[in-house]
Amino acid sequence: MNERMINPVSGIYPATPDYIHALEIQGPGRMLFVSGTMGLDAKGRAPDGLDEQLELIWNNLRRILNAADMTCDNIVRVTSYLTSADLAEKNQNARVRALGDRRVPTTAIVVRTLTPDWLVEIEIVAAA
Repeated sequence: MNERMINPVSGIYPATPDYIHALEIQGPGRMLFVSGTMGLDAKGRAPDGLDEQLELIWNNLRRILNAADMTCDNIVRVTSYLTSADLAEKNQNARVRALGDRRVPTTAIVVRTLTPDWLVEIEIVAAA
């Protein structure tokens, strides 16, 4: 699978160190579409704090990816659903920690979650 970042520089706002406009994927053999994943423990409980929920989300995503014989290096798209715009910076920081130097298209949207104690939900697309 080949990847190419697409970041036009003329007539559009600039990409940032943790953001790209698009990612072209050529020749993926498999694609994995992951449902919105919450910061829930194995018993389905959400901890009170945002940091703990974000850690659980990314651990849960890694488990899902592992079950598909993939890693965070296979992620090609991230969509975050936040209950408040105030959560954006911590969410961004958690994504950057999880992905390291990898940059993929990402969107964060402020929504109301199905359960009030779910502060963030993240869905991903992965390709191999």
